Amino acid sequence: MKQAEKVDFIMEKLEELYPETPIPLDHTDAYTLLIAVLLSAQCTDKRVNEVTPALFAKASTPQEMIQLDVEEIREIIRPCGLSPRKSKAIYELSQMILEKHGGQVPESFEELEAMPGVGHKTASVVMSQAFGHPAFPVDTHIHRLIRRWGLSKSIPKNVEETEALCKRLFPKESWNKLHLQIIFLGREYCPARGHKVEECPVCSVVGCRE
Repeated sequence: MKQAEKVDFIMEKLEELYPETPIPLDHTDAYTLLIAVLLSAQCTDKRVNEVTPALFAKASTPQEMIQLDVEEIREIIRPCGLSPRKSKAIYELSQMILEKHGGQVPESFEELEAMPGVGHKTASVVMSQAFGHPAFPVDTHIHRLIRRWGLSKSIPKNVEETEALCKRLFPKESWNKLHLQIIFLGREYCPARGHKVEECPVCSVVGCRE
């Protein structure tokens, strides 16, 4: 199957399987999404959704968050892992939002990535899902699947190469929905362990490199 045929099939099959793409992280606005995505680093979305209700009950705005101290934030988010680093980042980025951005989450990659604890993937999720700007956040599921599908002659070595490849192959208007569809497929049919090619609705057709 040629590259263009693979791309078309993947998009059609994912649209058939996942016509709706609810954001896996519970949130109410750009700020709570930003905090949830930051917490999801090396942690499952399920665990984040178990932790954030207690955090957001105390602080769902930057103004409320800086009324807590870092240790209090750390105790609440401890089940998410990396709590010392994440709690400090949450407190400091909340301060930055208040001091530099008038209390509103900034709507630019540059300003988001300048915040403590906010990398390119986190900024991409906020830009795409909170503000609707085209972005292609790449997590471990997407990186794994794009490598498996053999969409380029050279295998992407890291998430940066995978993001660049996805942006080159898939139409810009599909990015915000497609990255979630690929994640859903990875969780349901195409896991890292115990992957059965014949049972995956995409790998069974386009092939599997790994």
